[in-house]
Amino acid sequence: MTFGGMNTMWIIVMFDLPTDTKRARQEYTRFRKELLEDGYTMMQYSVYMRHCASEENAQMHTARVRASLPPDGEVRIVKITDKQFEKIEVFYGKKRRPVEPAPMQLEFF
Repeated sequence: MTFGGMNTMWIIVMFDLPTDTKRARQEYTRFRKELLEDGYTMMQYSVYMRHCASEENAQMHTARVRASLPPDGEVRIVKITDKQFEKIEVFYGKKRRPVEPAPMQLEFF
């Protein structure tokens, strides 16, 4: 899918953060809240995704994730194209479900 000739893509943020202390739980909650405020949605536990209108837009949102990293734990960021996203196979038990569609609206940032 392209908007104005630009390739759209997805950012997937996967994280494994400690929750063994009150401070660690606060950092986990803060990090998750910042992802949600930046337009990410939960794909599954500790895996969040966001659609971006272009590579430049994806770089901006990736930089925001890096700026909000908690002091401990592991965070991975994967950027994939719409075509790659469409090839994800999603299963609920043994039943296969379709992958979430890309948003159809344009983003103005």
